[in-house]
Amino acid sequence: MVKVKSIFTCQNCGAQSPKWLGKCATCGEWNTFVEEVVNKKQSTSKLSVQISGNQPITLENIKSIKNQRISIGINEFNRVLGGGIVPGSLILLGGDPGIGKSTLALQLALGLTERKILYTSGEESLQQIKLRAERLNVKNDNCLFLCETSLEHLIAHTEQVAPDLLIIDSIQTISTETIESSPGSVSQVRECTSAILKFAKKNDVAVILIGHITKEGNLAGPKVLEHMVDTVLQFEGDTNYMYRILRSNKNRFGSTNELGIFEMRSDGLREITNPSEQLISKVSDDVSGTAIAATIEGVRPFLIEIQALVSSAAYGTPQRSSTGFDLRRLNMLLAVLEKRAGFKLIQKDVFLNIAGGIKISDPATDLAVICSILSSNLDIAINHKNCFAGEVGLTGEIRAVSRIEQRIAEAEKLGFSKIFVPNLNKGFDTSKLKIEVVKASRVEEVFRKIFR
Repeated sequence: MVKVKSIFTCQNCGAQSPKWLGKCATCGEWNTFVEEVVNKKQSTSKLSVQISGNQPITLENIKSIKNQRISIGINEFNRVLGGGIVPGSLILLGGDPGIGKSTLALQLALGLTERKILYTSGEESLQQIKLRAERLNVKNDNCLFLCETSLEHLIAHTEQVAPDLLIIDSIQTISTETIESSPGSVSQVRECTSAILKFAKKNDVAVILIGHITKEGNLAGPKVLEHMVDTVLQFEGDTNYMYRILRSNKNRFGSTNELGIFEMRSDGLREITNPSEQLISKVSDDVSGTAIAATIEGVRPFLIEIQALVSSAAYGTPQRSSTGFDLRRLNMLLAVLEKRAGFKLIQKDVFLNIAGGIKISDPATDLAVICSILSSNLDIAINHKNCFAGEVGLTGEIRAVSRIEQRIAEAEKLGFSKIFVPNLNKGFDTSKLKIEVVKASRVEEVFRKIFR
């Protein structure tokens, strides 16, 4: 009788152990080890492989796919992908529960009327999908729907339909008979994704995989899952806000700095073509603690409103809170204000918020952040026709930022009368601009001009 060998695998990071452990030594999570049966393959002493299938060819004989992208009706999705979906590519779409992943995928599938789409769901019934489609009020006769959780049946139906795009919602619900572990485990996700990848590359079928995320915000399953796919998209946003952000964390066929902005409505997701007008509230001159920053994500410039609140600390230790902005960078900027500019904020609570519920990593927002903090601390409002673009260094200098011309043009288009930029940014013509460009080398210069 053959003895069955089993191994314990961490469901969070994929680490393996010969025995069960309460805490994973790799990722530190508790109660994540699950027993899985190992299928041991028979090894042969001599490797004999019959040459068949693909043959090695030169670079000139490889067909180019530059102009064969599948253009989607959602322009924001096209921008994030780099111009459309590449045939034969795997796209992994992750996000919080209820954020709108299935709605985005269904809206995308129904919008491609000239392509054959196969939408597979392991989480919803066909009746539930129809209710969602009726709410979107979009019809597509070329889109086929299937409820299936078996990998073997899924690939068989896909071979029969031969679609241009396959959407799987979600990869955690798909399981294969060759693995004896439960659906959603590390082994099942890894083997199913590997089989789908092989099928997609062989048949030149684009695949969108919807994936769950952990409580830390990372994609569930083994880390190798993100290495296997071609594109990793993160659909994020606060359920209390109507805005949703689509980011590209990995893209083999485009930039990883792009983002798409959507608005969640009762009839589905609507594209935000001009996010600057949506993210800036109509504030008046008598409101302190707000400043407008000219930022860039990917190739898109837009303006955001930064809100700050500085108050006396009610307890012994002052609070530092940040929403949408790196808290460690906020602490660094507060240290620069105290050391270089002479503002004592050590006994003050500082709260910072990026309006609209979005997250910004552009260092050019530093100047607007410190101006909003000082505006709240001094209780002096900043003119709402002024905006800022500049990175603040540890010595208090304002460092140059990239693509300053696009930032200035966006501010001018939205009707701002003055923009503060680094003095180190040179080589652009300001004679034809209607907006006043104020250059500054240090933060003290900006403070004297806006708080005089």
